[in-house]
Amino acid sequence: MKEKSKQSAKPLKLENDAELKESIQKIALLNAVRHEGKAQAGPVIGKILGEKPELKTKVKEISALVNTIVQEVNNLSLEEQKRIVEEKWPEVLVKEKVEEEKRLPPLPNVDKYVQVVTRFSPNPDCVLHLGSARAIILCHEYARKYKGKFILRFEDTDPKLKRPVLEFYDRIREDLAWLGCKPDEEYIQSDRIPIYYEFAERLLKEGNAYVCTCQPEQFRKKILANQPCKCRILPPEEQLERWQHMLKGDYKEGEAVFRVKTDLNHPNPAVRDWPALRIIDSEKYPHPRVGSKYYVWPLYNFACGLDDHLIGVTHIIRGKEHLTNMVRQEYMYKYLGWQYPEAIHYGRLKITGTSLSKSKIVQGIREGLYKDWDDPRLATFAALRRRGITPEAIKKMIIDVGPKTSDVILSWENLYAYNRKILDASADRYFFVYNPIELTVKQIPKMFKARLHLHPEHPERGFREYTIKPKEDEHIATFWVSKKDVDASKIDNVIRFMELFNVKIEKVEAYSAEASFVSESYEEARKAKAQLIHWIPIGEDMPCQVVMPDATLAEGIAENFCKNLKPNTIIQFERFGFVRIDKVNMKLTAYYTHK
Repeated sequence: MKEKSKQSAKPLKLENDAELKESIQKIALLNAVRHEGKAQAGPVIGKILGEKPELKTKVKEISALVNTIVQEVNNLSLEEQKRIVEEKWPEVLVKEKVEEEKRLPPLPNVDKYVQVVTRFSPNPDCVLHLGSARAIILCHEYARKYKGKFILRFEDTDPKLKRPVLEFYDRIREDLAWLGCKPDEEYIQSDRIPIYYEFAERLLKEGNAYVCTCQPEQFRKKILANQPCKCRILPPEEQLERWQHMLKGDYKEGEAVFRVKTDLNHPNPAVRDWPALRIIDSEKYPHPRVGSKYYVWPLYNFACGLDDHLIGVTHIIRGKEHLTNMVRQEYMYKYLGWQYPEAIHYGRLKITGTSLSKSKIVQGIREGLYKDWDDPRLATFAALRRRGITPEAIKKMIIDVGPKTSDVILSWENLYAYNRKILDASADRYFFVYNPIELTVKQIPKMFKARLHLHPEHPERGFREYTIKPKEDEHIATFWVSKKDVDASKIDNVIRFMELFNVKIEKVEAYSAEASFVSESYEEARKAKAQLIHWIPIGEDMPCQVVMPDATLAEGIAENFCKNLKPNTIIQFERFGFVRIDKVNMKLTAYYTHK
């Protein structure tokens, strides 16, 4: 009788488990539909083991069953595969449809132009940060969408207040390359000063601009009263003479301004006779590229407005704070007989929890608050790159936001969600024990081998293997575990060493703890609702330091296999988070990415 009851309690063979077979069929069919009708066994095995970790002890049987079902699925036509999925699991298709990649809305009036041309125009006075991502990615992606041209234009014509720095030209180029947004052409405005002078003279000759020598406060009063200043009404000959005095340096800084004429009754005073060029003391404020060669420097609206036409920009994509600038520039375009490009003005993008102020970043570096441009507390591309944020995640987030006119508030979590989706599929898994404590496990009955897959859904990537051989006399082995996993409140609790065995906590002290072996079965751990913890055998470890987003250091122990990792590899420390490997020597240094 006893024997009979034992036999009746025998588990079903996997091939007879209808529920399991249906799960495998579902995963295999979805995999096939995604890959043009041909499912692959590896990802199917990984997925089923991820959903049912208790089957990891039966990998051979699972592999055989999966291979059989995958072959059956692949014998069906793609249409038949889709029909079965739609019939049996329609909710999965609905979910996948919702998660389909968003696409950028079409640009206006594309057919008017031989080629779509967009531009990104940074001032090289700082490195690029997340606040620049929208302009870069939208301009680049639209150029690629229409097989057009993406231009990088350095707007470096303010050697005084927004002083360019030579190193930032190259850093900006590097950031664009990292983002996958390499420009097709490059222009530097400080090389184009003679061009701006040429058009300034033309505007003066034709009576559409003037050189103003009024005191700023006096001019302001006139403009607010919708009245011309005394300089505005002087003839072109006298304006050109004043212009020559500006170029020769006869006027000091602040004594003369070149203004473009507009409607003095325009409702926005900022549009009325806007300043286009001004004098800068070039001896006091030499330009890092052209030195003290020029006294007269164009302001944003003049240089930008001219260049957009001269380099063939067809679609200007920028923030709505530039709407007034468009109105100013349209006067100049009218005088020069040009058609203004298509202008798309998107709403403000705010990232909560970070400063996107270039001046604050520069000040923080200067004062030693930040170690460098890649300090993890910053939102610079250099910092994001060092932490392991992928350019693909940034690009995906920006494309999903798109060029909408409403303001958008995002958080770090939004970016992390995009990045997590990318890393989850690509990052191999390893153990890292933060705040480690030495745990001695007693009464281990035999030698155990733990096979830890590098990725739960991709067994084909390989594994790490640890042999736990207890001391013959004492039947004990020692491990590093996290102190929080074995604190005093857990005495008498059963915990599960991932992929190894179950132990019972018996004693916890400040720097060490003791436990006894309970069983090997994962099923027993599941029934006991035992916590799964990671572990590292003492002697098969290496010291590890993780730089956190707030620049604090998380000290701990990494498993020995991490010695084989290469810098710039992004991995996942189980139950800790994704990290980017920075240095591998006697001590592993990594930068924390996110959970």
